[in-house]
Amino acid sequence: MAIDREPGVTLWRQIERVLADEIQRGIMTPGAQLATEHQLAERFGANRHTVRRAIRELKTRGLIRVEQGRGTFVHENVMDYALGPRTRFSANLKAQERRPAGMLLEAAAVAATGRIAEGLGVAEGAPLIYLTTLSFADNVPVSLGRHYLEFERFRGIDEVFRETPSMTLALTRFDIHDYTRGRTRITARMPSAEEAGLLRQPPNRPVLKTEYIDVDVNGRPVQYGITLFAGDRVQIVTDPRNPDATDRTDASTSM
Repeated sequence: MAIDREPGVTLWRQIERVLADEIQRGIMTPGAQLATEHQLAERFGANRHTVRRAIRELKTRGLIRVEQGRGTFVHENVMDYALGPRTRFSANLKAQERRPAGMLLEAAAVAATGRIAEGLGVAEGAPLIYLTTLSFADNVPVSLGRHYLEFERFRGIDEVFRETPSMTLALTRFDIHDYTRGRTRITARMPSAEEAGLLRQPPNRPVLKTEYIDVDVNGRPVQYGITLFAGDRVQIVTDPRNPDATDRTDASTSM
């Protein structure tokens, strides 16, 4: 499919406008992979150098991202992730009209050590349940979670999570119907190759890391969590003027 060539407008600019329009109208959805330079050159009846110039302009505008060895993708809209007393993954997404989903990747029994033991208020070496989860927004992975919980108190929570899959719903099976964020530490680091693969992002792009403790209504630690967010898809937002902003959606439907 060739384009109608406008007099006085360079061909690469016309190609860039057509592709930008398709992205902005949702014909090419966030995260979708663009056709190859060769395919686009055939579509528009242009040479690859001209197509490359159009792609470079789309990248400059922030509409696409180029991943070395993988291809060119429509840039996902950056998601605001609100941190507050009751931070819930699903509530955050539904407030932005995004579809949440989650899956359990791993469950294991581990021994408590260091900051994890201190945060949960247990002795070094105490048995814990360790869960690794992957969370999605509109079928795009946005966060990789690692959860540590007391083994005896939450025995079997891995099976419950497979059913839901929601940490908030899973905790209700253990009479935890409300919990709040005790503290959160936010840092940035480079992902491992495995982490980058799970989050479908280049290994040379940083992730946002939150390390936190959730507590029940009596102030007893519920879980020690570490979450890695895809840095180019998520920005963390705190608003002291509206500390309960994350309660806009019923917590019973939240992750």
